[in-house]
Amino acid sequence: MARHYRTPVQPSSFLLQGIRHTSKSHGRRSVTTATALHCSQELLSESFTEVQAFRGWHLRGIAKWPKLEERVKEFVLNHRKAGIALSTKMIIIQAVKISKELQIQDFKGTASWCQRFMKRHELRMRTRTRIAQRMPEDYEEKIIHFHNFIIKQRKRQNFEIGQIGNMDEVPLTFDVPSNKTVEAKGAKTVTIKTSGHEKNRFTVVLAVTADGNKLPPLVIFKWKTFPKEKIPSGIQVHVHPKGWMDEEGMRLWIRNVWEKRQGALLKKPSLLVLDSFRSHLTEPTKKEFQMCKTEVAVIPGGLTSQLQPLDVSINKPFKAFMRQEWNKYMCDESQHESTSSGRMKRPGISKVCQWIKTSWDSVKEDIIIKSLKKCGISNALDGEEDELIYEDSSSESSSVQFEDIEDSSEDEEFVGFPDSDFCKLL
Repeated sequence: MARHYRTPVQPSSFLLQGIRHTSKSHGRRSVTTATALHCSQELLSESFTEVQAFRGWHLRGIAKWPKLEERVKEFVLNHRKAGIALSTKMIIIQAVKISKELQIQDFKGTASWCQRFMKRHELRMRTRTRIAQRMPEDYEEKIIHFHNFIIKQRKRQNFEIGQIGNMDEVPLTFDVPSNKTVEAKGAKTVTIKTSGHEKNRFTVVLAVTADGNKLPPLVIFKWKTFPKEKIPSGIQVHVHPKGWMDEEGMRLWIRNVWEKRQGALLKKPSLLVLDSFRSHLTEPTKKEFQMCKTEVAVIPGGLTSQLQPLDVSINKPFKAFMRQEWNKYMCDESQHESTSSGRMKRPGISKVCQWIKTSWDSVKEDIIIKSLKKCGISNALDGEEDELIYEDSSSESSSVQFEDIEDSSEDEEFVGFPDSDFCKLL
């Protein structure tokens, strides 16, 4: 026979006041009958006192691990003094590391602890304002037209899921500083240390297929000659005077990346979703796609935040991983090199390429699969997965809201804090 256990009820001051009132008016027997409690007023009072004492360190503003918090605070202040941006994840990672050094067994390093730690030590988060992309007036009609084209081509050519892809160019810089950092309360200026090359741009060409496969990145550096440094395996490199994708870059990408994907050697028909960047649409580029039996679906202008899977859900975690790699580099002075005048040199080409490879490898396969369905590209043709298009993407931890938000990728570095907790930097 199943047994039922009563959940223990914590006594409250309201309950005690009611018991005292009933006891004075009707006697203790009436109190017992009315409340159905098998304990005396004295036991409840004693229990209530214990509950008050057990209300936790954080409610009284007292640190449970004061030595740990002092060392974490020292870590924060030293890094901010050096101009290094700090996220709450970095604080938690450092706190867990220190707890092991201090042999603290019960420290978990949760987001709620980080919130209380920052409140106790008057630390705040600072951020820049963000700018959203404006949608075209007839965007609904353009989205429907795009989806109709995708469905028509899929029914006509019966593409395999692994032969449906998306490609996008992601602009990056040699410095990847966050727009947000933990800072002492009341600080009038918020500086973030870099190597001075945050305006030295290059382009990373990312591509995925609907079965979750990630194709090797192509990195386009802003040079006229090919770099002499050793490039890690799994990375393609191209140079351009402005660091952009051009017709030659597209030819290189198609032949060295797109035609090397699984199934390409068998000349299986494929579908590739691209934005309307001019180098994607030149006649030589179209001929290259025709030769490898690839149908191109061009995203209407202004709608990449709605229909570009990489832009919707994939670029964000990739940039967050890139920022983690850069932060590790900035925190490790042994990796820094200086010029003859003492200024920090930019990170080397091979190092940056390794960051890109590590970050791209870290992007999860399920994010890619869901993103293509979210954009209405690889959904089941019988309509069973159409609801995924209208699913709220904000519920997914790794997805991006349908706004092309500038530098929103660092949000994942700040755990447990709503946007309202950030002070705006004007």
